[in-house]
Amino acid sequence: MDFGPPVFEVELGYLVPKGSALTALAEVDVAGIRVGVTAGSSSDGTLSRDLKHAETVRATNFDSAIEMLSAGSLSVYATNKASLFEISEKLPGSKVLDGRWGVEHFAIGIPKGRDGGMAFIRQFNEAAKFEGLIKAAIARAGLRGALASETEK
Repeated sequence: MDFGPPVFEVELGYLVPKGSALTALAEVDVAGIRVGVTAGSSSDGTLSRDLKHAETVRATNFDSAIEMLSAGSLSVYATNKASLFEISEKLPGSKVLDGRWGVEHFAIGIPKGRDGGMAFIRQFNEAAKFEGLIKAAIARAGLRGALASETEK
């Protein structure tokens, strides 16, 4: 696959349960903190490698993560903010921390070797951003934690 320029991006962050003493991203990578990730996810791969002091704990899915946060077996849960905001609605009193530890880029992909198609994708992407269509689509979808890429007005 070949990918065009990013259309939009979604921040990666942390969700803390009600009553958590954690208030900032910088407080997460500390001994004794248990960071939940979905097993096999990009968050699992990244944070298992990057966290130096906190322990990475794998959950099978979001429902499992909610149970683990509720039971106190996780200090925080890490994934993209769009998902974190959805999870927070199922976990009263929880909070998505400000800031981000990473970002996921979303782009249009086409089979390799279709150079004419790639030119069209670049042109379409620029026009959609210039006209504000990406921001409007993000707002319409209610996709919290998503940001239009830099070039959109």
